Amino acid sequence: MSDPRPIGVFDSGVGGLTVLREIIRRLPAESTIYVGDNARAPYGTRSDDEVRRFSAQALDALADRDVKAIVVACNTSTAVALRDLRARYALPVLGVVRPGAVTAALSTRNRRVGVIATPATVRSHAYFNAIKDENPAVEVYEHATPSLVPMVEAGRLAGPDVQQAVSDELAPLLGTRDAAGEFVFPLPASARIDTLLLGCTHYPLLQPVIASVVGDRVAIVDSATATASALAELLAVNALEAPGTTRGTAADPGRTGHDAPDEQDAEAVHVQHTTGDVARFRSIADRMFGTAFPDVTAIELEEEAA
Repeated sequence: MSDPRPIGVFDSGVGGLTVLREIIRRLPAESTIYVGDNARAPYGTRSDDEVRRFSAQALDALADRDVKAIVVACNTSTAVALRDLRARYALPVLGVVRPGAVTAALSTRNRRVGVIATPATVRSHAYFNAIKDENPAVEVYEHATPSLVPMVEAGRLAGPDVQQAVSDELAPLLGTRDAAGEFVFPLPASARIDTLLLGCTHYPLLQPVIASVVGDRVAIVDSATATASALAELLAVNALEAPGTTRGTAADPGRTGHDAPDEQDAEAVHVQHTTGDVARFRSIADRMFGTAFPDVTAIELEEEAA
């Protein structure tokens, strides 16, 4: 069996493009529809009620377009609203927190993981709880970095000012003092984190800068690759794979008792929508995908009916 309908992907802005990129790499036969709520980004400094309401509006737009599954590629929405969103729709809804948490728990060598995220995600302790569920022995240090998302949304991904801003935001988590002489985790060198989890899908767009600040002794983990793999499993289990999906081996094209999907009849189609500035959104998309996705259009999200 197979299902040619697209996968819906939602984020508060351009950050979810990092997840979309991994989905397309991992599942090239799948079509996608992306909704970025750039006009109301960032979500991370909003109230939980606003996050729930805005997320539901975006997912309503995807559900209205007959997607077969939805990836909430926004850590804040996943942390605050995922349970409500799953109850709202009669289709699979996948978040990004748990896949990233599992990867971080498996990656750490000294069992000390730092998490940088938006204030709302840190407030929810979603990553703390998910990592502890995977390995209770791991120490988890959560730290809000609110200035990073606006930089990414503005297209500022490199340069001396970006380097300084990232350094200032990470200083407390790395046990060093920031410009005001403050730190929140004054750890000795022997007890520093060895793994940094990027708990916002915007942050991988700053990964070269982040890597230069934390140094080569700290492994950097983001949820995009793990989420794409979790999505592949979800589609297989629910017989939702697109025609032409490849898995298993040449001798046994199915896997774990599943039949192989039908042959692919048409190329995958990718559509991107933004509630914000189309040109700005396209400039970020072009950096990540080249000219592969020329179809970026404006969208208005409707308020929920009373």
